[in-house]
Amino acid sequence: MTPVPPIIRVVDSHTEGEPTRVIVDGWPAPAGATMEERREDLRRNADHLRRAVVCEPRGHAAIVGALLTPPVNADSHSGVIFFNNGTYLGMCGHGLIGVVRTLAYLGRLTPGVVRFDTPVGTVSAELNADGSVTIENVAARCHALDVRVEVPGLGVVTGDVGYGGNWFFVTHVSLPLTMANVPELMRTTQAIQDAIDDQGVAGGAPIDHIELSGPAMRADADARNFVLCSGGEYDRSPCGTGTSAAMAILHARGKLALGDEWQQESITGSRFTGWLTEGPGGELIPHIRGTAFVTGEATLRFDPADPFQLGIGSP
Repeated sequence: MTPVPPIIRVVDSHTEGEPTRVIVDGWPAPAGATMEERREDLRRNADHLRRAVVCEPRGHAAIVGALLTPPVNADSHSGVIFFNNGTYLGMCGHGLIGVVRTLAYLGRLTPGVVRFDTPVGTVSAELNADGSVTIENVAARCHALDVRVEVPGLGVVTGDVGYGGNWFFVTHVSLPLTMANVPELMRTTQAIQDAIDDQGVAGGAPIDHIELSGPAMRADADARNFVLCSGGEYDRSPCGTGTSAAMAILHARGKLALGDEWQQESITGSRFTGWLTEGPGGELIPHIRGTAFVTGEATLRFDPADPFQLGIGSP
């Protein structure tokens, strides 16, 4: 098990409302020649640090952590592994935007395009002159349309399965997507996730995010969403990987042409602008633009005498 360091330095930000905590110093480097190997090393040997950094009492359920590593590819700025209160992510759109703004805040990045290695592939990001960040994600795809799931208490729920760096089940419900309805939206999406876990759908696709889509509430958006993340918390932003998956599904249904912008509103009313381009092999490449703001810097301390040194609920 990776030793617990006495201190870890972090910079906090939020991207369209969703928090990111970037570890900038103190976390021992994970082992591995690839980003996937490094993520698995964290899972096996440093999961206690994940809990200690993002969970209570130092964090809270909505925080996504981002651990920077040396790059795998010579032309990449760095590697990055994203994790939340429950697990590790393949990619994280809002998190990458937060990483770019954090690196710029620290003076480690200037406007322009930079590449980052992640466990699911290399992505790029551009810090724009207006302070926004545009990311070019890994290829997205529509995996299956009109998938039926029998959900206790809800009946048959029909949705589409897509991939945008993480796996999503995208569906529509009659319940309005408002902040007042968040408790019921949480129960609904968790029930869908539990049913998918129990039954297995779409050929056993490893779905661990549920996205509800509904009408937009702001005039400059095309749709509003509510996303249950893999750690069991909801996304305050429009979700970068979820928007990527949703755009691939819309394209498969003939509702979004290459190059056309999609304005995705979140449950909190924030917005991402997205569009698709075609990769060299015909794959769909999602682009997401949003804005992040640094909210604080902290030195996290880990006192061996603290009963919650590794987080509340730790083994």
